[in-house]
Amino acid sequence: MSPRLDLGPKPRLGYADSPLDRAADRRLKGDDVAALAARADAGAYVVGGEMIVAKATPSGGAANNPLFTFDEAKQLGAPAEIIFLGLLKGAGRFGIGIDPKAVEAVKTRSDLLVTDLRSIAVQGLVAADHLPPIAEAKAMLHWHARHRFCANCGTATAPKDCGWKRVCPNCKAEHFPRTDPVVIMLAVDGDKCVLGRSPRFVPSMWSCLAGFIEPGESFEDAVRRETREEAGIVCGRVKYFASQPWPFPMSLMIGCYAEAKSRDVVIDRDELEDARWFSRDEIASMLLRKHPQGLTCPPPVAIAHHIIRGWVEDGVSFG
Repeated sequence: MSPRLDLGPKPRLGYADSPLDRAADRRLKGDDVAALAARADAGAYVVGGEMIVAKATPSGGAANNPLFTFDEAKQLGAPAEIIFLGLLKGAGRFGIGIDPKAVEAVKTRSDLLVTDLRSIAVQGLVAADHLPPIAEAKAMLHWHARHRFCANCGTATAPKDCGWKRVCPNCKAEHFPRTDPVVIMLAVDGDKCVLGRSPRFVPSMWSCLAGFIEPGESFEDAVRRETREEAGIVCGRVKYFASQPWPFPMSLMIGCYAEAKSRDVVIDRDELEDARWFSRDEIASMLLRKHPQGLTCPPPVAIAHHIIRGWVEDGVSFG
């Protein structure tokens, strides 16, 4: 590996490092949480389908405030679901789901910002500390909206434990939210790495390969399988980098490096539009937005950006 490169201050990983204490023990104490919701310092994030609602400020950007009082939230639309997210310095934080039609009805209000979470994160439309609890609220409300019936007997279920499970009144089955694990990896060989392009990407962007972990599979095996399936690259050792909650709809991205043992790229065209090897210097120019052909990497909100940057700046050892 060439000498270390320094690309400047490292950005924060999106949706991670939540300031909330999830206070899971309080979920079993409905009256206790109801008292938290009634306090003046309680705050709620309002979600309608894929849209997040925030109070718009004249200065915009991170000054927009996505936190509402319960009274303010209820004026936007009748709550379909209320989730206890946790505590911030003792104050209750909640996610409130409203009908997407109610969100559409307030989109034209000048005092409100209504947009999707990805745009909020990429454009820095609210303070970064709000992103993890909004992600938590969005993922949980998505789960409730799509799991209203018992998978065992088909009966309509009811939310319990302050929104953290659903119970069937007929067969008594308990249903809990699930997170889908996804591996996202950078296959490297010395001063070169493999990036791919999905047809969904903006035309200039290249990123890490990724895929869902299958039942009975370790994340290391999933890294090797997905890299070979998508790009034809055989990998050996795998090194964990970091993880990131990804609320689209409710995944956990497990970031890794993989030791490439072959060089021939064979692209799965059902998964990727393209894939190829990049040099470390070329990747650095992409991160700095100075690539001669205008090629780019994912924005800092995505773990792919951090995996790629980590390799460019510090390299990776599989020893």
